[in-house]
Amino acid sequence: MGEPDARAAVTFLGTDRIEVLRFTDASQNVVRYATLGMSANPMTDPTAALADPVAGPRAELVLTVRAGLADTDKVLRPLAVLAASPQVEGLVVAPGASLDVGEPLWPAAPFTSTLVAEPGGLVEDLDLDEPLDPVRFLPLLPMTPNEAAWKRVHGAAALQEKWLNSGTDLRDPLRKSVALD
Repeated sequence: MGEPDARAAVTFLGTDRIEVLRFTDASQNVVRYATLGMSANPMTDPTAALADPVAGPRAELVLTVRAGLADTDKVLRPLAVLAASPQVEGLVVAPGASLDVGEPLWPAAPFTSTLVAEPGGLVEDLDLDEPLDPVRFLPLLPMTPNEAAWKRVHGAAALQEKWLNSGTDLRDPLRKSVALD
């Protein structure tokens, strides 16, 4: 992704510092936001009696949107909130999960949540020394409230198929909800 052209840091009470880096790709007319700090500790199953400080999945979040269509730089705090959720709420963030911030991801955004997509397309896993699990870079796909509700009933794969069959531009920061008939 190159060097970041902007960064912001947020610390929540009881959590480690989370940074959000911005990468501008003028050749594709997109902006990518990536978290940094979520993978410092492994995610732990909230039902586990003790959190293992070594074993467990590690991840960072990546959001890609078209540049210049909306004030998407305001997504920095919501992304940091999502990245802190494993520490704060004991979540294990994995592909197919929904992450909701309960408010627009940026001003006038039609999205309040994201679908966690499969890693490996944009950024390859980062291998760490044994016995640590690799860091997975999980793409986030913004969802409208209607899409999020539909996904809860029909599943992530069905929503992704709807998007694909409709030719939905998931990088459009102002896109409307896909038809959910």
